[in-house]
Amino acid sequence: MFAQIKKFCGVLVIIILLPYVVTIFANGVEIKETKEGKDNNIRVQTDSGIIEMDMKEYAIGILAKEMPDEFEEEAAKAQAVIVRNGIYKKIKDQGEKAVFEDLFWTVKDMQKNWGSSNYAARYQKIVKVWEATGDQIITYNNEVVMAPFHQLSNGKTRDGKEALHSDEYAYLVSKECPKDLEVEAQMQTTDISMMDCEVTTYDSAGYVLAVKCGNETCTGEDFRQTYGLRSSCFTVQEVDGKLRIITQGVGHGLGMSQHTANEMAREGKTYTEILEYFFEGIDIKEVSEI
Repeated sequence: MFAQIKKFCGVLVIIILLPYVVTIFANGVEIKETKEGKDNNIRVQTDSGIIEMDMKEYAIGILAKEMPDEFEEEAAKAQAVIVRNGIYKKIKDQGEKAVFEDLFWTVKDMQKNWGSSNYAARYQKIVKVWEATGDQIITYNNEVVMAPFHQLSNGKTRDGKEALHSDEYAYLVSKECPKDLEVEAQMQTTDISMMDCEVTTYDSAGYVLAVKCGNETCTGEDFRQTYGLRSSCFTVQEVDGKLRIITQGVGHGLGMSQHTANEMAREGKTYTEILEYFFEGIDIKEVSEI
């Protein structure tokens, strides 16, 4: 009788565990429990579905992807606070079930892009700046806010109220970035097939607000995304039967210019001074404070 019970229990265990075992062999183990525990996990949409991963691991992956190679430490800290802001802003708006986009680099991505010999040092640099900024985020009127950044402005950043048509972004005040004009990649030229196209509205910083193509009108940012342009600051003209688009800067032009932030760090500015320059009237607080 005992032998029969033992055999029955063994079969039952196999039946219960079989789906899990098959899944492991088919897909591999993708998620491991972190030291911080599930309270610091977030949900991320990947090609294989929604997974849970540690918030710090996700943030470091974003920093690895977005932070330029030559970034000074204080500029990197400013970037770290901006990344943390993006995470907590999404959680505030969508709740704990918020699903984050697959915008991060995995360890394999880092090793591939940096090389195995450079990976360890660069990874540690990112961990260092993330930890050095604690749980700090940017707030305006005691609210977590959107804190955008771009690689290179056209010489000045954009006014948020003007570009986004809302007083909610009053802290995004246009800032002069003269050293951005000295960068070799400041101007780029792209030729596309000829079409009836005209820029109808620019903002005060020179970025496109509206483009009329035939009978349709779209935003400058939508036009930029459609044609893979480096910047939403551009002009269009007909050249040799094609539409020539000349862009200035790299990115949407809102918030922190990474190049100017790095130059400010080289001049001895701290990350808080950098953030307070690009985001006017903000406070930098610990998450626990709000």
